[in-house]
Amino acid sequence: MKKFNLDPRLDDDCFILSESDQFLVLLMNNSLVPWFILVPKTDKTELYELDDALHTQIFSVTRQLSEFIKNEFQADKLNVAAIGNIVQQMHIHVVGRYQSDPYWPGVVWGGAEKKTYDSDEVNNIKLALNKVLVI
Repeated sequence: MKKFNLDPRLDDDCFILSESDQFLVLLMNNSLVPWFILVPKTDKTELYELDDALHTQIFSVTRQLSEFIKNEFQADKLNVAAIGNIVQQMHIHVVGRYQSDPYWPGVVWGGAEKKTYDSDEVNNIKLALNKVLVI
């Protein structure tokens, strides 16, 4: 089996919260919004290219992340997207949004405002997520 390598841009911008044989779950290092990224360990770049089993698993984990964000962070809205124009490695953003966040109602990508997490915040999110996440 080919070794999986996380895109360097994701590696630089995120914390790894959870890993399985099929997925990585990342946290974007910007505490202004709860921004998680699901990275399937595949060389495919488009959702339609996936076999049915992996496609189903991706949407199951995306649903779990969405429920976690709504419950843990009380987000007003969820943004879920698999865009991949710059980072072509398949990844799915699951972002909790608030009408009061600095990016609202626009997109979070490329926003100038940023507040990094401290290590305790990351550890607390990781512990809470791994209590409910099944990957």
